[in-house]
Amino acid sequence: MASSRVLRIAIIGGGAAGFFGAIRAAEQNPGAHVVIFEATQQPLEKVLISGGGRCNVTHHCFDPAELVKNYPRGHKELRGPFTRFQPRDTVDWFESCGVKLKIEDDGRIFPTTDDSRTIADCLKRAARERGVETRLGARVKDIRLGPQDDSLSFEIECHGRSSEQFDRVLLATGSAHQGYRFAEQLGHTIIPGVPSLFTFKITNSRLDGLAGLSFDNVHLTMTDQAGTRLEQSGPLLITHWGLSGPAVLKLSAWGARILHDCNYHASLTVNFAPSLSAEQMYQQILKHRDRNPKKHITTENALPVPLRFWRRIVETVGVPDEMIWSHLSREDMQAIIAQLTQGQYAIRGKGIFKEEFVTCGGVDLREVDFKTMQSKLCPGLFFAGEILDIDGVTGGFNFQSAWTTGWIAGSQLSQP
Repeated sequence: MASSRVLRIAIIGGGAAGFFGAIRAAEQNPGAHVVIFEATQQPLEKVLISGGGRCNVTHHCFDPAELVKNYPRGHKELRGPFTRFQPRDTVDWFESCGVKLKIEDDGRIFPTTDDSRTIADCLKRAARERGVETRLGARVKDIRLGPQDDSLSFEIECHGRSSEQFDRVLLATGSAHQGYRFAEQLGHTIIPGVPSLFTFKITNSRLDGLAGLSFDNVHLTMTDQAGTRLEQSGPLLITHWGLSGPAVLKLSAWGARILHDCNYHASLTVNFAPSLSAEQMYQQILKHRDRNPKKHITTENALPVPLRFWRRIVETVGVPDEMIWSHLSREDMQAIIAQLTQGQYAIRGKGIFKEEFVTCGGVDLREVDFKTMQSKLCPGLFFAGEILDIDGVTGGFNFQSAWTTGWIAGSQLSQP
């Protein structure tokens, strides 16, 4: 490649990973011509809707070894990249651009404005200031390898426009099928995508009428028909259609393929008070009974669960509303404890998580060099973001993998 010729870089996809990769490439090589091809008229759409319109930029987890534990797929591959660009670097980058961020109690990080447009506007401004050309409504029709004797490696054709040649290409098309098609055409294997991060559809009388009730911490055990078991802990929310909350969403992410393969039919065991053993529960109920012998059981909660749920469980095991504590038998106490620690619920479908939809699947990670994010099969081709078979649990982790892979790809594809 002649040093006098301008390096031409094509970024396919105007999302978080695409913009971050383009910005980094332009920073590293100010003389390069960097072009973002965005099929729609609205770049950074997922940034705008994420976090309920607030944009969960990343998570306050600054230890790469701990950070990777939040990625059901990609945890091994991301270990190295996170030592080079991790959430602390993301925070520093946005604050260097004048965007102030805040850490919430659960570790999620948002802009202090609580407005996702703050992040989107920052990325668009940073790209513009670095000379990145952003083409909206530029739907790529085809990506072809250039002639063997041509120093330019790729030929890109958009709908309604003549083809152009580029030296390097970054595919950052998220979970769009078009991006998978381009990757396949250039020799890559695509792991079929299935939903991740979803709620559980459960119809059960123990949950009826309790929508909105939440638990600070539960322990979930999911078992499919083949006997495969997965476990997760965390907050839980009862909804009109079943169960949601961080514990369910994490379990859905780790069990995404298992649940897909069993058509979202599985057994769920819920421990609603995992901080106490069954024996500790029994002793606590016993003490409460002795201290409140004349009070009605349904008006007094002996264990750390919401009173409305306590009443429902007491009703479920057949204790009459009018029964007082002194009449509660040992068998009744054991039945209540069993319901609270080993309650069985049948998963019979899935919902989605708010307006966001995360999938697992994408470019086979074995075919990508994670030191550079370059294809092992097609020199000059790079990947970043959700096009890869990487997905994280809720909490800003999916954006962090986009920032990290985009930053590394941008650092490398701009090299002369």
